[in-house]
Amino acid sequence: MKLFVSEGNPHCIKVLAVLELTGKVVPFLSRPVLPVLLLPSGQHLFSSNAICQYFFEIGGKAPADASTQWLEWEATELQPILGHALQMLVLQGKSAEAAKALEDPMNFLEQNLSKRTSSFLTSDTVAVEDIVLWAALFPLYLEPSLPELTSVFTWFERVGALPACQSAAQRVLQGRGQAALKGFLQKQPVITLRRDTPPCNQTGAEEAEHLMTEEELQSAARTWSLGLTDFQTQPDLPQEGKRNVLVTSALPYVNNVPHLGNIIGCVLSADVFARYGRLRGWNLLFICGTDEYGTATENKAREEGLTPQEICNKYHAIHSSIYKWFQIDFDFFGRTTTPRQTEIAQDIFWRLHDRGFLIEDTVEQLRCENCQCFLADRFVEGMCPHCQYPEARGDQCDKCGRLINAVELKAPQCKVCGLTPVVRSSKHLFLDLPKLEPDLEQWLDRSLSTGDWTTNARHITRSWLRDGLKPRCITRDLQWGTPVPHPDFSSKVFYVWFDAPIGYLSITANYTDQWEKWWKNPQQVELYNFMAKDNVPFHSVVFPCSLLGAQDNYTLVNNLVATEYLNYEDTKFSKSRGVGVFGDMAQDTGIPSDVWRFYLLYLRPEGQDSAFSWADMALKNNSELLNNLGNFINRAGMFVSKFFGGCVPEMELQAEDKRLLAQVGWELRQYIQLLDKVRIREALKCILNISRHGNQYIQVNEPWKNIKGGAPERQRAGTVTGVSVNVACLLSAMLEPYMPTVSQTIREQLRAPESCAHAMLRGEGIFVRSLPSGHRIGTVSPLFQKLETDQIEALRKRFGGQQVRFIYFFFNDNFVFFFFFILCALGEKVRTLKAQKAEKPVVIAEVSKLLELKKQLALAEGRDPEPATQKGKRK
Repeated sequence: MKLFVSEGNPHCIKVLAVLELTGKVVPFLSRPVLPVLLLPSGQHLFSSNAICQYFFEIGGKAPADASTQWLEWEATELQPILGHALQMLVLQGKSAEAAKALEDPMNFLEQNLSKRTSSFLTSDTVAVEDIVLWAALFPLYLEPSLPELTSVFTWFERVGALPACQSAAQRVLQGRGQAALKGFLQKQPVITLRRDTPPCNQTGAEEAEHLMTEEELQSAARTWSLGLTDFQTQPDLPQEGKRNVLVTSALPYVNNVPHLGNIIGCVLSADVFARYGRLRGWNLLFICGTDEYGTATENKAREEGLTPQEICNKYHAIHSSIYKWFQIDFDFFGRTTTPRQTEIAQDIFWRLHDRGFLIEDTVEQLRCENCQCFLADRFVEGMCPHCQYPEARGDQCDKCGRLINAVELKAPQCKVCGLTPVVRSSKHLFLDLPKLEPDLEQWLDRSLSTGDWTTNARHITRSWLRDGLKPRCITRDLQWGTPVPHPDFSSKVFYVWFDAPIGYLSITANYTDQWEKWWKNPQQVELYNFMAKDNVPFHSVVFPCSLLGAQDNYTLVNNLVATEYLNYEDTKFSKSRGVGVFGDMAQDTGIPSDVWRFYLLYLRPEGQDSAFSWADMALKNNSELLNNLGNFINRAGMFVSKFFGGCVPEMELQAEDKRLLAQVGWELRQYIQLLDKVRIREALKCILNISRHGNQYIQVNEPWKNIKGGAPERQRAGTVTGVSVNVACLLSAMLEPYMPTVSQTIREQLRAPESCAHAMLRGEGIFVRSLPSGHRIGTVSPLFQKLETDQIEALRKRFGGQQVRFIYFFFNDNFVFFFFFILCALGEKVRTLKAQKAEKPVVIAEVSKLLELKKQLALAEGRDPEPATQKGKRK
């Protein structure tokens, strides 16, 4: 091995300190930029943290989960702020500003250290995370620029007293203090901290073009001439005489990262409808949040070594970040782990209890005597009673797919401690659905006949009612959940599917104290629920029964909008297998969020399952966005700029112009009718139809030729250009629910009035001249970029199912280098076993692991995992 380091590079301090601390003898050479480790295999490690982990690993000190979390925090949270602070401090002499920038991460470190009883970050012995964080902060502690934090300073002094750390600092800084960093920092780009502000794919045959009557032509021309009127926004509480619309998106479960199917199935579809409703002038509230209680959260907390609340905080932030990038415009995005949730859920419980809609029953469950608790389904594994698969879960067998009652498992084991649980009886509370069924039927008849329920929602609901409802358990033997307030069940919590939908109410209550004006006001409020089809029964049967039984005038769903499933290429999304694009990955593809929104909405699974396809995404981007929509809007604006000095010319309408106005007006009315019925995918086609009409209009009238002719020809060029740029303005309004950034960009380029979108989407839709003659537009530029074949092929390979994708999520651009670290550590282990003449089966097992990891690495890099056949060799 060879290590390349350089003087004045703060990243080298940690590497040299770990090298000496672990007792490794590795020759190192000076290099000007990065610390790099050349491994015996010929591979290189370029990440300083990966190098440190590697040395600890081969020294027999495998990093724990807590260590990995600290290293991730140092790389993703601390280093960007630290680099910015060092540049201000060393290059600009701004010590106060540097200290201010570091306040949040230093306070976070102080809080964590102050709670610990161990000498170091995670244990009583120094570990890799201590060296990495100490080395990162060392240059700042050379001068009195950091705030005095007792726990941080004590820990820093303790780590810094190690001879390895003192030697590493001397070797890199040469006793020159912060001045030694100046040369390195001057070569780095200026770091600016980012501040937060907020298979149906194929198109069928085109519909026959609508034929315009003379009356429609004249009506379109009259409407066009009206121009814009002022539009007033609406308040955020229900108002008498207004259309008050409450929109909810199914609460995403907090302990996972949503994939594209999750996003289109609820939050993105709801966002399009909410944006559309606001443009229409509806008084609309859009509510969502993370569902945070239940077994899965407890399980995830155990896996990651965190408390359930810490897991919820971590993943709530991940969800918020993903939805913000996808431009999901919630009025409020909350969570279910709040006092309001407890208050409202317990109130509904007592109202059900007092009215006789709850019954008691005894359930046989598995209990772990060692852990002193009943085991939720996810906390027990055993042999499937049907197919004998040895790792079946307590609720389902992953091999044969059969549903299982946990007590049916053979040789069950507690997943927490590994011991065998025993069968015990536990008393639980059930919602008496049969008793509530008559009220449910009566309400459903009204809602289904007057509301917009998707076909699948209607069928799923009726199938539940067909065989008669059965009592449904609403309590669980867990710790993490809303506590049951009944004294006989005080050790239990509410079952997540009784508790979670109440989250809509509590999240609204955290948004406004007047939440009951939305949720106890069925006379004035229309409720739209958006979800995937698997959530339908809980929103159409279970939750409505809870609210009906509470008898408190609750607002019940009027319109239940459910999608089918979105698959990935020819398979299903799977985080564990690295198959498909997940929300946190989409922004790393370089494809703008508006393009992602467009394609997901273009293939939204409204009537049957559809499938995401990289090839189809490129096709739709290049044909529909670039060559159709973008081409028309860009040409219209460029003609104004190039031929008329940036001012909209005079327009004298002829029959052909009126025909276009009528065609556009008809598509606008279709768009409104479809979106009123939440047919989101079909409405998108109306936008593309308008731009197609516009392209044909320009192509037939050839303004680029007429502008060179006499006065009549130039007048004609002006009319065609003026009409076209006004159609582009209308398209910006219609695009706003689908592609908000593109919509805003078009309006900025055209300097369109703010009221144009609201004005043209009023009533049945009116296409008016929003950019009158003489209106000066701004600078016009292309809206979309072509997706190249090699770019798409690389993305397809990257997201096609590599089992190492989880490493990419945690380590971003350094994931390959971290994978090298794992690979090399295993290689060292194999070499050690061979040198020690270990038993052959042991060596073979480790070699098999090594070969499998090499195949996975090849897949991650887009290479053929199978070695090329060597010619000329005899077997």
